[in-house]
Amino acid sequence: MTDPLLIPCPHCNGLNRLPADRLGDDPKCGRCKGPVLLSTPFDLTDASYSSQIKGDLPLLIDVWADWCGPCKSFAPVFEQAARQLAGRCRLAKLDSEANRELAGQLGIRSIPSLILFKNGREVARQSGAFPLQQLLEWLRTQGI
Repeated sequence: MTDPLLIPCPHCNGLNRLPADRLGDDPKCGRCKGPVLLSTPFDLTDASYSSQIKGDLPLLIDVWADWCGPCKSFAPVFEQAARQLAGRCRLAKLDSEANRELAGQLGIRSIPSLILFKNGREVARQSGAFPLQQLLEWLRTQGI
């Protein structure tokens, strides 16, 4: 038996303790009963950030803005990555315009920007939009 993983719910931010070998079983949140693992990116906000960076599954954040052309062209790539990485890495989108305080706290200087968190700590950062295979390769170099 494997040690359980702590994974924040993308809906209510509640921490869930899930057996690693059961991540493929569509686990539900113990608090809100919503799905814990999504195959699509979820929205990250100033309010949910501190809860969502916790946990045992890595979190990849795409920092974007509605007026940004490269951000819009990268969005489908990020969604494809979410489908491919479900159960291994959680993907979230942070609207830098709607969450200016957090974007400033994270030191965002250009968008789109990707920030990878493991165990509550930033471990990697990449700016710019790129193809799916390049994104997946970058994540492989980070141990994802």
